[in-house]
Amino acid sequence: MRLVQITDCHLRADPLAPSRAGFPLRQLQAVVEHARRQRPDVVLVSGDVSQDATPASYRHALDVLAALDCPWYWLPGNHDHLTHMADARPLHDQVDLGEWRMLLLNTQVVGQPHGEVGAAQCDWLNEQLADDTRPTLIAMHHPPLEVGADWMDAIGLQDRERFWATLEGHEQVKAVLCGHIHQAFAGCRAMQEEGTEVAVYGTPATADQFLPGAASFAIDQASRPGYRVIDLGQRGLATWVERVTL
Repeated sequence: MRLVQITDCHLRADPLAPSRAGFPLRQLQAVVEHARRQRPDVVLVSGDVSQDATPASYRHALDVLAALDCPWYWLPGNHDHLTHMADARPLHDQVDLGEWRMLLLNTQVVGQPHGEVGAAQCDWLNEQLADDTRPTLIAMHHPPLEVGADWMDAIGLQDRERFWATLEGHEQVKAVLCGHIHQAFAGCRAMQEEGTEVAVYGTPATADQFLPGAASFAIDQASRPGYRVIDLGQRGLATWVERVTL
């Protein structure tokens, strides 16, 4: 089973609108075309599809993502308009991946850049994990770990300890996939069960890239758009990042 993660498209109603360092719609088109060559079974779009929260920006996304030869799913980021997004294409909270499954969380706090899972969603997550012991991926927009950039860590997942506490005792959770950070990232969280940890993977944006390790907001002018490939098998997962030359 091959999953591709695309994230942080930041589209606008104007298809020719630039970002700080490029042209988001053109970059999304290039990333999707490149990702198709990986022959994914499923694609995840992990939030911030829109920059201006307009219905037109989601229509642009649908037009581009229609080129995929597989099912795809999306979840909201802090910039997204939940109603416009759901009107364009339904939101799902779980995806059957055969021997694996993926649970999708909404970490948006309306009007704020940071994220939260929230008590109700943590209760739901605990119930889902208790009912199905298949190897599991969790997808969300905001990173549940610090990524080493002061300004970004300040707007990450605010209730991360509650989230991690929810995962305790559920050893089938193998990895968390997140967006928001506009850069490749790999980390892990050690769990209380000895020898158990959960991997956390961040993914380059299709739009601008952020400079790793920056104390304040900074664009990484030398980096390129990209996406993440995740291969799921009986013995675990393998993952890597692909960069796209425009």
